[in-house]
Amino acid sequence: MDSLKKYLAECIGTFVLVFFGCGTACVVGCDASIGSGYILTALAFGLVIVAMAYSIGNISGCHINPAVSLAMLINKKLDVKDFLFYVASQLVGAVLGAICLAAFVGVDSKLGTNALYNGNVWQSFVIELILTFVFVIAILGVTSKTENSSIAGLVIGLTLVLVHILGIGFTGTSVNPARSIGPAILVGGDAAKDLWVFIVAPLMGAAIAALIYKFLSSDEKEVAKK
Repeated sequence: MDSLKKYLAECIGTFVLVFFGCGTACVVGCDASIGSGYILTALAFGLVIVAMAYSIGNISGCHINPAVSLAMLINKKLDVKDFLFYVASQLVGAVLGAICLAAFVGVDSKLGTNALYNGNVWQSFVIELILTFVFVIAILGVTSKTENSSIAGLVIGLTLVLVHILGIGFTGTSVNPARSIGPAILVGGDAAKDLWVFIVAPLMGAAIAALIYKFLSSDEKEVAKK
């Protein structure tokens, strides 16, 4: 029953992320030259993380992102079974969020789908990898100490705002395969064709962050044992 609660929490959290984050992008727009919609979208994604971290964080850890779950798997904070069910739950939540959003704004709104920067696959891949690396290493750092638990949600949410402020102008910012998959399935076209970039790059960025953080924190653990 506890496992089911965790998976349901991940589904709900990802639903909220897609509905409110991508929904804000649809409603206010993400044109960097205008500015206000750009910033509001970045804030929406970050504020969802803050809200969910303090509501479902004590149930599932509030990953709501397959890339984050992968990093936790690599760092042995999640077992393989939970990883697979977390990812499945996140994908279901993302698709449901996109379907619900489409009922209000229509598929023609693009539902906040990601897009290649200047049509360039590798530039888009690299920026997504870097953005996800920064996001995930911040998560690993702030959640590594129990004394940070009261501020972890705020730090993670603000970090997501940070990566969106830069990333929206490039790719619309994914850093989360589920967030990209949900809307792209409904929109189709180029959004679906280029979707692999927004799956593989965030997963690679998260894996690199997990491995580097494990290396950086290894000496700290040895000192603690002494």
